Amino acid sequence: MNSDHRQLDDDTLRVLSFRHHDPFCVLGRHQQGDRTIVRALLPGASGAEIADIGEPMRRLHDTDLFTWEGCRELPDRYRIRWIDTDGQPHCEYDPYAFLPQLSDYDLHLFGEGRHWHAYRFMGAHAHRTDDIDGVLFAVWAPNAQRISVVGDFNAWDGRRHPMRVRGHSGVWELFIPGITPGGLYKYEILTNSGELLLKTDPYAQYMEVRPGNASRIWQSDYQWQDHDWLERRRVHDWQHTPMSIYEVHLGSWRRDENNGFLGYRELAGQLVAYVLDMGYTHIELLPVTEHPLDASWGYQTTGYFAPTSRFGDPDDFRAFIDLCHQHGIGVILDWVPAHFPRDAHALARFDGTPLYEHEDPRKGEHRDWGTLIYNYGRNEVRNLLVSSAMYWVEEFHIDGLRVDAVASMLYLDYSREPGDWVPNEYGGNENLEAIDFLRELNTVVQSRHPGCLTIAEESTSWPQVSRPVWLGGLGFNMKWNMGWMHDTLQYMSKEPVHRHYHHDQLTFGLLYAFSENFVLPFSHDEVVHGKASMINKMPGDEWQRFANLRLLYTYMYCYPGHKLLFMGNDIAQGREWDHDQQLEWHLTDYPLHAGIRKLVSDLNRLYTTEPALHRYDFEAEGFEWIDCHDASQSVLSFIRQADGRRVLVILNFTPVPRPGYRIGVPEPGHYRVIHNSDSEYYGGSNYDSPPEYETESVAWMGRTHSLVLDLPPLAGIVLKRDD
Repeated sequence: MNSDHRQLDDDTLRVLSFRHHDPFCVLGRHQQGDRTIVRALLPGASGAEIADIGEPMRRLHDTDLFTWEGCRELPDRYRIRWIDTDGQPHCEYDPYAFLPQLSDYDLHLFGEGRHWHAYRFMGAHAHRTDDIDGVLFAVWAPNAQRISVVGDFNAWDGRRHPMRVRGHSGVWELFIPGITPGGLYKYEILTNSGELLLKTDPYAQYMEVRPGNASRIWQSDYQWQDHDWLERRRVHDWQHTPMSIYEVHLGSWRRDENNGFLGYRELAGQLVAYVLDMGYTHIELLPVTEHPLDASWGYQTTGYFAPTSRFGDPDDFRAFIDLCHQHGIGVILDWVPAHFPRDAHALARFDGTPLYEHEDPRKGEHRDWGTLIYNYGRNEVRNLLVSSAMYWVEEFHIDGLRVDAVASMLYLDYSREPGDWVPNEYGGNENLEAIDFLRELNTVVQSRHPGCLTIAEESTSWPQVSRPVWLGGLGFNMKWNMGWMHDTLQYMSKEPVHRHYHHDQLTFGLLYAFSENFVLPFSHDEVVHGKASMINKMPGDEWQRFANLRLLYTYMYCYPGHKLLFMGNDIAQGREWDHDQQLEWHLTDYPLHAGIRKLVSDLNRLYTTEPALHRYDFEAEGFEWIDCHDASQSVLSFIRQADGRRVLVILNFTPVPRPGYRIGVPEPGHYRVIHNSDSEYYGGSNYDSPPEYETESVAWMGRTHSLVLDLPPLAGIVLKRDD
């Protein structure tokens, strides 16, 4: 250090060495008696002046620090004119002349973990102060030594815009006047160990198209047209109205002629038309939160506030949802608060320390997935996650969040060997902090936005997942019925001749069917990784495989619970789902595949228009067995009912027709077949089964009247009594 530098105070030296937590103590405007001092750090500048008064600034020694001192009156918000190393002139308001912009109230709530709208001030936001426009940046990194905003507006030079930390909050902020939405940016973080990191913004609302990973400044000007939908949703009785969900991966539903992605707006038009034609009530999107790797399907999220830029900008995604709502279609978003990837540009060791994750790998790593686990006990981490949920609901009008991998959050020993996990304070394996987080999440979302649903993907017997928090539950509205799904698919994969040995796989689920509010999922997870497509899970020759699939879907749509089918399942796609290719739409040109599509469309309409099939999806009063014991013939029969109206469901799980099959019925009268999965319209055998039946005064199955049916092979029929 030369003698001139030894004359500088410690703050100035730290600013010049780019390791000061508050550069404002040196830079900007300062008053000494009646004299004003202005200091500006301008790396690479050949000269500078105060533009408002036309007076030059003096370079301090051989540094990039320029100063002006005088008694002349200076505007509160003055501009500095300077020439860069390329000879280009600049004239900008001094960022270090502005007071702190974040409110103490917001920072206080943030520190307490009670700021459910942190996205409104964290991140990058178009901002106006003292009639000057710019962008306000804010990031949480309590263990950083210095943070700078870098971007295409400052040549990615971390010396240009160092931020200041606000007290003990760990939140750094900087208002940069003159820049506008659209630019790319990151945070350059100097850790306490001296490492220099380049990180994307955890609260960024738009990201660069992969493989780039910079954050992008965004300001929405979208005008929503879905007010009527939101008003209806607010008073919607989701428990007693039908919900049939079409699960979609946007990147592989359809593609263009070059196998490239379609945009949000183009997808919206095509998807809405398809969903309306098929009769679904909702679309559920695999995660559209930004993610670097296509093969993760969105489940390794790096942008919890950014819809992926693969398909367009955030307002394009708003238009997607808006169009769905205008046509009466709800949109559910797959959301992943259970873990996050290790990508160096994202959350992992964000400020050089395990900030969002646990430091102890026994608590902080998912070995199976190669990902990191959130530290749910940290206030600022809960802020990020709850704010993310609120963001999608409030800013994008999302109708529900399907929360991924809830089981992995609930158990400290999830997928761990003995000795490789840390018990909770009571010695148990329950993750108490994650439980508190989930209860807070569900309480906040549902209380602030009635009608917006939270749905758990939870695969264990954890009690009361979909029961209110005030009753000791986790507070979700619904839970995926993984047990029913696994039992059903195992049963259906068996040759019919063996099914009578496994009859309990169909009946066991009714022992717990009303312990939770269940969704019946045939999801993306069941048609990948060697599990085979739905049609290829079915045994037998071609005719039997399609008959089995028609029977399976009939069983599903008549069974208690809301419904979910993954894209491709409803056209009997042959190959497993491939995220790099669109669905095999050409298959619908073939009669058997077209028949499956017609069947699902008709089942959707039967389910949504027949109250007996949906009014009590979650309550035992809507279901009654006729006979669950006929294992020898592999036949099930039951009643679905609501408000005094009933439908009878009879399912024959063998390829053997059952003429003269008698069942007891609750009421005498004339019964019509309102659905027959064996119809030739669906590609069935059109077995000579009458469309109408009259009861006989023959007591059967504990009932005073009965019907004699001719059951078609590998088929389900639904009957309804004429009033």
